Amino acid sequence: MLKGIHPILTGRLLAELDRLGHGDVLGVVDRNFPAHRYRVPVVELRDSDIAAAVEAILTVFPLDSFVPYPVERMEVDDRPDEINGPTAAFLALAADAEGRDIGFASVERQTFYERAASAMVMVQTGETVGYSCYLLKKGVVG
Repeated sequence: MLKGIHPILTGRLLAELDRLGHGDVLGVVDRNFPAHRYRVPVVELRDSDIAAAVEAILTVFPLDSFVPYPVERMEVDDRPDEINGPTAAFLALAADAEGRDIGFASVERQTFYERAASAMVMVQTGETVGYSCYLLKKGVVG
């Protein structure tokens, strides 16, 4: 137990987030994403949806302010402009945590799988809504 730390943040997850440096990429993905494919540490938060996981992670994880799109999201096939519920929640939580609008890039699903290879850590949630997969670029702590 730690005081002041969001209860979803396990010791293992905190350690993985801490070892990431500026510009490193964190994947936060739904339950269907092949997270183990990438041979990087996978922290499973199967009892949490995207909103709960992101809300907790963003209490300790700064988003990069030096790039136009510190977040990339997987597009819904054949509906690239669709913003599903988890994505809308993610963007609102990120803006609140950062105190600024967060730019995000929409990435076609197969391209997202390729770009996910840049992630240093994957957080796999229990999110049931498909296409709820995100890549977050770590910023700096002032």
